[in-house]
Amino acid sequence: MSFSGTVKEELAAHISSARHCQLAELAAYILFNCGVCGDGKHLCLDTENEAVARKCFTLLKKTFNIETVMRGRSRMIPDDGTERRIIQALYLAGSEDGKIELTKTVNPLLIRHSCCARAWLRGAFLSVGSMSDPRKSYHLEFVCDEKAQAIQLRTVLAEFQIEARIIGRKKYQVVYLKEGAGIVDLLNVMGAHVSLMELENTRILKEMRNSINRRVNCETANISKTVTAAGRQIEDILLIRERYGFENLPDNLRQMAEVRLEYPDAALKELGGYLEPVVGKSGVNHRLRRLSEIADKIRS
Repeated sequence: MSFSGTVKEELAAHISSARHCQLAELAAYILFNCGVCGDGKHLCLDTENEAVARKCFTLLKKTFNIETVMRGRSRMIPDDGTERRIIQALYLAGSEDGKIELTKTVNPLLIRHSCCARAWLRGAFLSVGSMSDPRKSYHLEFVCDEKAQAIQLRTVLAEFQIEARIIGRKKYQVVYLKEGAGIVDLLNVMGAHVSLMELENTRILKEMRNSINRRVNCETANISKTVTAAGRQIEDILLIRERYGFENLPDNLRQMAEVRLEYPDAALKELGGYLEPVVGKSGVNHRLRRLSEIADKIRS
């Protein structure tokens, strides 16, 4: 199972204890999955997502004590006036002739409490959400049919200090998160705590791996730089010995040249320890630079 599927399975098993939170989550399923069928007076849940169907069925039974009816691949609410109760409880719009006109967004009254907003986000993710494998990349998104739905989702996420963006994709509006920290916060808000821990473990491993790679690359670059510099210094010193002679150098430069030839792989600080008296790194660098200047004069 994909990581996104694992998250949805965990969320599907999460049932809020408070009826107002159950209504908020149910509103998300109706908003993102329901349509009007028959003579325009019936709500139909049309989804291929079994987790959504089961959760919606469970919430309808808990909040309204009703059973749904299968017709084709759609679940219908029986024709006993139940739709009117649902419409009143979820603040869905209805016309004068009794036909149902579903709203594009959820009524703010349903999600005015933090716990209800969490439940609504849980229902929204189960309905239209998905997430990439965190071992490969960090990406979580909600695919909305309406611009107003995307804006409302982004607004509710912002109330939990989660920054999301909206982008158009064909005929849909996609609300997405690209930062690992934001996705962790959202999983926490929705109640997917087991998936959150798995994601955090993945993030830690990735960060450790990236840190090690950066350190190895940095050390490799430093070694390469040191080897290149040492090779150039030895080339200069050999030229001076052949064309100028060590006997013509000041004592401090002659000693420096001899030590560098004797220890071609040593770092500057280590070279300073072989001199008498001992010289610091900056002093060694200064002497090698003077030898390089003499070599350049010889070449010119």
